[in-house]
Amino acid sequence: MSRPKIIVCDVNETLLDLAPLKKSVGKALNGREELLPLWFSTMLHYSLVETLSDNYHSFGEIGTAALMMVAKTQGIDLEYEEAKAAIVTPLRSLPPHPDVVEGLKALKENGYRLVSLTNSSAVGVETQFKNAGLIDLFEKRYSIQSIKKFKPHPDTYRMVLNDLDVQPEEVLMVAAHAWDLAGAKNVGLQTAFVKRPGKTLYPNVPKPDYVVSDLKELVRVLKKQ
Repeated sequence: MSRPKIIVCDVNETLLDLAPLKKSVGKALNGREELLPLWFSTMLHYSLVETLSDNYHSFGEIGTAALMMVAKTQGIDLEYEEAKAAIVTPLRSLPPHPDVVEGLKALKENGYRLVSLTNSSAVGVETQFKNAGLIDLFEKRYSIQSIKKFKPHPDTYRMVLNDLDVQPEEVLMVAAHAWDLAGAKNVGLQTAFVKRPGKTLYPNVPKPDYVVSDLKELVRVLKKQ
């Protein structure tokens, strides 16, 4: 593989820790914090439903609806505004994982251009990065909001390639989600899987080019190229 010119980072779970959201969602679901993965997977499921059916609501709106759906399946009464408050406020104040700031700075020092690509809104990710202290570490922040299709639709990755005027093989997609990397690999990007807790690879697609425990390990691995 050639040395990538640009590194594209997913945001939620890859860079930012969802632990505060787990507590907020759990509180909304009568203390059932273990339901966070079900809520997250439901949100992703319906983001794909919207993309495939040529519809669009923001990630926050889908997340709120997904939380209400999970609550209903568990026999929990939850109003829309309560669900929204449980999602939107903590989602915009997530802390970075311990390795993230050091890892990103090291990648920049090694000459990589850094951009982000998220299913969240443009305003949402800007707020997230400001609150997490990451705002100055990225050259650009991309949101699928501009094309109204959610990752892993091919057009989301092509949007970044076209804007930066680079070839797929010149770009490395970094994510903690196998589905995200499957989409990026399908478009021809190099891929790196970050093994955040509870995340695993999808066996039915080619293995990512790199599999690392965190961003600091990614720095070490890329230095060997």
